[in-house]
Amino acid sequence: MALKDELEKMKDLAGKRLPSDVLSMMEQATKDLAATGIAARAAAKGKVFPGMTLKNALGKPVSLGALYMETPLIVTFYRGAWCPYCNLELRAYQAILPEIKAAGGQLVAVTPELPDGALTSVERHGLEFEVLSDEGLALAGVLGLTFELPAKLAAIYGKIGNDLPKLNGTDDWVLPVPATYVVGTDGRIALANVEVDYRDRMEPRTALKALKETITQAA
Repeated sequence: MALKDELEKMKDLAGKRLPSDVLSMMEQATKDLAATGIAARAAAKGKVFPGMTLKNALGKPVSLGALYMETPLIVTFYRGAWCPYCNLELRAYQAILPEIKAAGGQLVAVTPELPDGALTSVERHGLEFEVLSDEGLALAGVLGLTFELPAKLAAIYGKIGNDLPKLNGTDDWVLPVPATYVVGTDGRIALANVEVDYRDRMEPRTALKALKETITQAA
């Protein structure tokens, strides 16, 4: 099943489970975020991807620059282990990981959660690729992906156990919009996809196609 179909099922389920006022608030927050123009301001194709060093799920430093200088890289940003839409996406990427490796590329996922949260995602979904902790949303901030959750929505998240400041080790309710980048060995972004609506994600096979094209062009 395509990721899009799984996401649609999740949307339908959320629509049935969430109170109508909460659902309306979430949808309005998404519209307001889109109106800020965050997607247009985020790092785009052709820009240099930051070669920052982040900790992986075991707390070990991983240099993104070293990774993409070795082989083209897919980098996908997700909100956290608490997000069901993100979990669907992570599992979809795990499903095509053998194809990514066979093509000669690598895959990493980036979350604002502390390494313990990243480890939760790795263990829960049997992920065999690096999940990196973007502490303080430093990388997401440089790429222009961060936004602050509206106060009313933050209160709802807190009530259902998604205490973002605690999970992310910050003092605020800041998240990255979901985004996926394909980065060539020259550090240039070959594909950039930014989703203002957290319920929508690019198909992993689209990233795989761009990765293969990047590898072919570099040959």
